[in-house]
Amino acid sequence: MFSSHDGLCTIGELAEHMGVSVKTVRFYSDHGLLPEAARSAGGHRRYTPDAVERLGMIRSLRGLDLSVPEVRRILDEQDERDGDGAGGALEDAVADRLRVLGSELAALRWREAALRLVQECPPAERPGRLRLVGAVAAPPSTASLARFWRAWLPPRMPARSVTAFLEAAVTHPPDDPRPAQVLAFARLHAFVTGPCDAGTGAGACQPRAHGVAGARASAVLYAGLAEAYDLAGAEMRRGAGPSPGEALDGFVHAYASTYGARDTPAFRCVLAGRLAGDPRLDRYWDLTAEVISAPGGRPEPTPGSAHDWLLAALDAQVEMTAGHGGARRGPVGEASASVGPA
Repeated sequence: MFSSHDGLCTIGELAEHMGVSVKTVRFYSDHGLLPEAARSAGGHRRYTPDAVERLGMIRSLRGLDLSVPEVRRILDEQDERDGDGAGGALEDAVADRLRVLGSELAALRWREAALRLVQECPPAERPGRLRLVGAVAAPPSTASLARFWRAWLPPRMPARSVTAFLEAAVTHPPDDPRPAQVLAFARLHAFVTGPCDAGTGAGACQPRAHGVAGARASAVLYAGLAEAYDLAGAEMRRGAGPSPGEALDGFVHAYASTYGARDTPAFRCVLAGRLAGDPRLDRYWDLTAEVISAPGGRPEPTPGSAHDWLLAALDAQVEMTAGHGGARRGPVGEASASVGPA
């Protein structure tokens, strides 16, 4: 290949040796990726033997779909290191490309499941499902769910508390969804972007606790509820029915400590009544369970289903207490608590 007296080759010889077109070699040279060693008397480009390895590296990097600027940064760094291994530019470029590719694959998997959803449904249902699915980006974003909950939460809650709540309440669709999960998430998106409780907005779905608890008290309440929901979720995963225990005690304590009340039978009695009368978001949690459910498996607990489990346990305990002549539901001043994300 390099048979000339000066050890250099022409652009045509380099292109033929590497199995690429002259136009490709010229493109890389013009963009500063493949420096030429000299020009012939007739103005033709000449390259050193190092150009073979460099052109091979360029082709490999471009084969990974890295952009020309990314390839230039990698080669420049390699030149600075005198070819001593790969540096941070390559690692960063590969990581960025993997993130982009992951998003593209997620979008393709979502679209495939959405197409199957439309294909498999009865013809009369297709227009409605197309509208639902068409309102969701591919890959789907959870921004609408986060906005819904931010509007729902008490005002001025500490940012850390809001973030912790959103991590539990905002469900992410699986990377490889089934058609049923696509439909459930699309319905979930429609639910949070539509009117809540007769078109009066997310505020109509808020429990009364939001109207009386300050920012700090709200943070205390939801931190305690999160612990109680985790404990209840563990019980639900093993198939246990609603019952008194550590989870219920933590649930009641979250309300009692927030409002400066004592955990007494009377407090539990009134708390049960207050919780039962607050607005419900069952539709949100039912759809969330469908989004994260595994085919044929036990439904995965959500904060909403854990809340229902705890409320059922509280109701059962109150009824048992009342049956033994204990506290009965009635106005108790200290029990002004309200509901979590039911």
